[in-house]
Order: sequence, then structure tokens, then C-alpha cells
Amino acid sequence: MKHRFILIATACMLSSAALAQPYDFQNTKLDDNKRVQLFIKHLTLEEKMSWMAPMLGSQRLGIPITSCYEGLHGLALGGPSRNNGVKTVDGKEVPNDLPTTIFPQAYGMGCTWDRSLIQRIGEIEAEEVRWYAQGNIANRKGLVVFAPNADLARDPRWGRTEESYGEDPYLVGQLTVAMVKGLQGNDPRYWKTCSLMKHFLANSNEDGRDSTSSDFDERLFREYYSYPFYKGITEGGSRAFMAAYNRWNGIPMAVHPCLNEVARKEWGNNGIICTDGGAFSLLYTAHHYYPDLATTAAAVVKAGTSQFLDRFQPYLTEAVEKGLVTEADIEKVISGNIYVALKLGLLDDKCPYASIGKDSTAMPPYEREDVKKFVREVTAKSIVLLKNNNQTLPINTKSVKKIAIVGPYADKIVYDWYSGTAPYENTILKAMQEACKEYGIEVLYAPDNQFGRAEDLAKKADMVLVCTGNHPYGTDRTWKVCPVPSDGREANDRHSLQLPDEDEIRRIYAINPNTVLVLVSSFPYAINWSNANLPAIVHVTHCSQEQGHGVADVLFGKVNPSGRTTQTWVRDILDLPPMLDYNIRNGRTYMYFKGQPLYPFGYGLSYTTFNYNDAHIQKQDKQKITVAVKITNAGSRDGDEVVQLYASYPDSKVEHPKRQLKAFERVNIPAGQTKEVILEVSKSDLTYWDEARHAFIPETGRIIFEIGASSADIRKEVTFQAK
Repeated sequence: MKHRFILIATACMLSSAALAQPYDFQNTKLDDNKRVQLFIKHLTLEEKMSWMAPMLGSQRLGIPITSCYEGLHGLALGGPSRNNGVKTVDGKEVPNDLPTTIFPQAYGMGCTWDRSLIQRIGEIEAEEVRWYAQGNIANRKGLVVFAPNADLARDPRWGRTEESYGEDPYLVGQLTVAMVKGLQGNDPRYWKTCSLMKHFLANSNEDGRDSTSSDFDERLFREYYSYPFYKGITEGGSRAFMAAYNRWNGIPMAVHPCLNEVARKEWGNNGIICTDGGAFSLLYTAHHYYPDLATTAAAVVKAGTSQFLDRFQPYLTEAVEKGLVTEADIEKVISGNIYVALKLGLLDDKCPYASIGKDSTAMPPYEREDVKKFVREVTAKSIVLLKNNNQTLPINTKSVKKIAIVGPYADKIVYDWYSGTAPYENTILKAMQEACKEYGIEVLYAPDNQFGRAEDLAKKADMVLVCTGNHPYGTDRTWKVCPVPSDGREANDRHSLQLPDEDEIRRIYAINPNTVLVLVSSFPYAINWSNANLPAIVHVTHCSQEQGHGVADVLFGKVNPSGRTTQTWVRDILDLPPMLDYNIRNGRTYMYFKGQPLYPFGYGLSYTTFNYNDAHIQKQDKQKITVAVKITNAGSRDGDEVVQLYASYPDSKVEHPKRQLKAFERVNIPAGQTKEVILEVSKSDLTYWDEARHAFIPETGRIIFEIGASSADIRKEVTFQAK
């Protein structure tokens, strides 16, 4: 979403104080829906229309006004980020942005494969949201958080790959549920924040996104593209999402019938459905779907979309006056927005989260040591060890006495388009200098190879760390411009998978073969030369305030790397189908890819070795099948293993992927020990969508559960007979 507006609620601050006067809708003994309907009766038509803006509240009725925040990997208070940390709102720079805790990009969060970790991230973010929204610091007040991104990264060229947890619907669904739960909290009545998922649906091309159509059948809709949103609503408890810019099979998502028929009626999203930023007007100007904006406004309302992230008021007023939409139509959709306000505690003063931020002497959440320590842990767990020949890593502190650290991201934390501003920045150089001091290792540094300075350092060093990758902002402040073809961001797809600095790496390697690539990137690269020649490669994403400590902890072995890829890393851009081919059966993702990947889905190395034994079905009931497998850490280091279970269907009457992820567990196993890992497979996931019967049909016959360390590293098989 491109921010086109600023919402500052200065006239009515969030407060836990009682409302100005008692109203019938304040009766907490009543059913939520009853309270919502009572509230609507107090509104004028103009006020009802105002509830379709991205603000919740009513000054006249004493309801605190709240807006929205971005929050993909930490709270972003001011809007899209600049590459120097300066923020912008409505195209205007806002310096000195207030600090918030910043985690690795969502792509890196996905690489942790850790539900509990993701939920804790959501909890910390929600705490900071309330702290700022209810304190007297930030002008902009928001309790609706635009997160997580439940889109699937079906193609590494997608400019917003950095915002996604990965290409697999089960993995993304599980992490989406975890993030939603963290953001909304565990109180049975109230939410800490409202988790608004982005972008429904099949929004994974940026070039032409305002008018292109993502075309695929209903089975892929049910089994692939919508699955994470479905889980976010039905299991996570989210009651809000953003409709995408694009069309699905020719119909723009902001007015698609599936919003009402599927998301609201089937899944139970009785909350917010909003347009993307500016998407309302694009229905007329880009999609050319309606003859005028009044007709467009009426269609949006009737489709079940309840919020406009755009200028809409005069056109909706015109639509009402012309009889294109009724007051009852408006009441129907704003009931969801009011329900969200009720769940956030805005309609009464009993919310248990209402006191957060009120104590001006309390330590801000982002300053707490336990939070800083947790960000460091998350960052280290997100790092994927892609290659490690001859135990190059962890760094041998006895033989390595001089390290050259080079590259543009060695001493720089770069924010992405939806990042907040961290309270501090621990760069790779800073953390390595700190760690090397402990071991008596000298550190040499050059930001680039101008005048051959990186090569000169390579001659002097025992090891070289090259820290390079993409610029998440595209190295240009102009909207829709990324000068480097392999860079990408919102509104810009990537047009190359080549790492621009790989030739420089080759020159350094020719001088010092003990060269390690620290790939700091928001998405995969086709680093074929580096993979074939360099002794070690690690991958970390941008933005984390503890990026340096996370990397140093892994390089020195304080943390055993355990991150796993969440996307298929292809060897060549020619391995990919055309960008707008949304039928993933044509060779997309690990489920249908026909080539030999550079790094397969679910892949990641460790400093230890894990053996798999005694896989068997432990039990089953009506809901699930429990599979057990014994994992032994056969090495000398403690470590985490991400145990993955895939299903295949040799007896099926319909076409399936060659294998599909159906369960996973991240488990810590001390060196030399064995743990029995339990993998629970939901029977509802062992189905296929039958378009004729319009239902999920359980599979029958043999189902093979393949258990291993990645989608291409299957260690054990267990056969289940489905009836």
C-alpha cells in the first residue's frame, strides 16, 4: 500500500476514561452484534459514511479515534521508510521518527520456521502499538496494524518478496496464525491490536499491478492462494484484511464476489475489509471497470468492502443521492468496522490493555533489555547457512587472526519501505569488531572495492567477509524506479536474479580463497559462481536492529545456524515461467518446479549432524494423525533441527503436487542426545477442492508422509491408509 494520506487524530486522544455519557451500546452484558447494531442507531448518515475511512471512533459519542499503523516486522509509526532512516508521510519527509523495535524483514522471520518466535514478535509489536497509541508522544494514534502479509511468494522476481513468509501455503498459514495471535493477544473479550492481513488475493507482481489479472482456477484459490488468509481468520482470529490492487480472473479484488461469498459468509470475517491505498480510484482510472467514481463507490460498498484507503466521501455521497447505494448497504459494511472498534475496547472502558502507555515514567518497550536480547535471538535464528565446505564456519579463532570485512552492508542497517526506525543499529562490522576483540583478532574494513581497497585488504587477511546484497529501497527515491535490475520493492518487480557484486567477489576470491559471502538480501539470487567456488555462504535479511550480533553469533558459533529457506532458489531466471502466469502447476514453487534448484525449499545447513530414525504413526483420531520420529544430534554442538513432513498421494484420482508440506517442528537437541519429535497432520489438510461439489474432499488410499530436513532431503517415509 502506498501511503497517500495522513491520519492525525489530535482532537480526540485514545483514553481509558469512561465515555462522555452512558449509552445503550456500552452494556457489556449484551451480545457483541447487538451492541454494534445499537451503536449504528446513534449515527447520522454522514457519520456512517465517515466510518468507511481508515479511522475508528466518534468524537460526538465520546469514542476515542484510532487509525492504523504498518507493522510487518515491527511497528512503523510514520509511513514508508527512506534509505537513510528518514520517514515520509504523504510524500513529505518526517525526520526524527520515534523509535520502535525492528526485527528482520518478514522474509527473514519466515526463515526461522518458528511459530512461537513469530507470535512473540507480534506480542512485542502490539505492546509498542498500545504504548504509542495511548501515550502522549505520537500524534498519530493507531490500533489497527497492517500485518502480517499473508501473500505467497510464488516468484522470486516479485518486488515485495521481502514482505512474505515464503512460497508454501502451509508454512505461511502457520506463521500468519502465529503473528495474528501475537498482535491480538489472548484476552477472551478484547484485542490488544487488530491484525489486518495484506493483500487479498494473489498479489505477487508489482509491474502493472493496478490493472493486471491473476488468473487461476478455484482449486488453486482454495488450496494455495487463499489458504493463509483462511487460516488467519479461522484459526488466528483476524477479522480484517486488505483487498489487493489486481484482478482475479478479470474481476478487481476490491469488488470481487469472493469477499462476501467466501471471506465473510464462509470464513466469518465480520470485521474490516479495506481497499489498498488508492485502489478505489484505480477501479475507474486503471481497471476502467466502472463508468464513473460514484458508480465505483457504490460497487465497493455492495461488494462487502468496508473501508476506503482513498478519497471517497464526495463520490459515496453522490452514490447515495443517486440511489446507487442505500443507507442500509452502508450500515451493513460499517458494522464490521464498529465490531473491530468494540474488540479494541473503544466502545467501553473495560479493556485490560487500556493502561499501556499511560505511565510516563515507565520504560518504553523498545528500551527493555529482554526485548533487545530477543531481537538478537530472532535475527540469529533467521540466518540460513547455504554452504559450508571444510568447516570454514564457525570461524577458527586459532588460525584466523586477521579478518577483512568489506561490502556496502558491512556497516549499514538499511530499512525497507515499511520499516520503522530502530532505537539503535548494531551493524555487522560493529558486532564483528566486538567479537573479534574477545578472540584477539584484528579487523580490517572497506565499504567497497574502489581503487582496489577491498582487494588490498584481502591480501593481508586470513579470511574475508563480503557483505553485499540488494538495497531494499531500490537505491532511488523515485516511485516505481529501481535503477539496479535485481533490486525490487513495492511497485517494482525484479528484472534480474544476478548478484551485482559477484564479479567483485570473484576478484577478491582470486586473491584470498578463504572468502565468505554474507548475503544481506530481501530475496533469492542465482549465485551460481559463488555457490560453486566460495567455501561458505550465509544469508540474512535486512532491517534488524541486531543484524550485526545475529550474524556474528552465527559466524563465531555462539549460535548454531538453523534458518531454512522459504522459497525455491533457482539457478537461472529462465527456470521461471512468465511473471503473470499464476498457474503454479506450470513449474512454480518446490511443489511443481521441474529443474534442479540452487537451494531447495526448506534447506539450511548446521554446524552439527542430525540423524532420523524410527518414524511411525503414533496415533490418529477424527481430526489429526500423529507421526513420531526420533532425531539424534550426532555432532559435537547443540543445535536446532527443523523437521519437515511432506505428503504425497500415489493413489489419488486427481492431480497433486509431487509433495506438499503438511507439518513441521523446530526442535533443539543437545549434542549426542536423541529426541522424539511429534508431527501432527490435520486431516482437513489431506483433502482436495472439488469444483463440481464445491467442497474439500478427503483423500482416500495411500498417503505417503515423507519426513526430512528439506523438500529435497527426505530421510524417512511412513505410509498412511486413508479411508
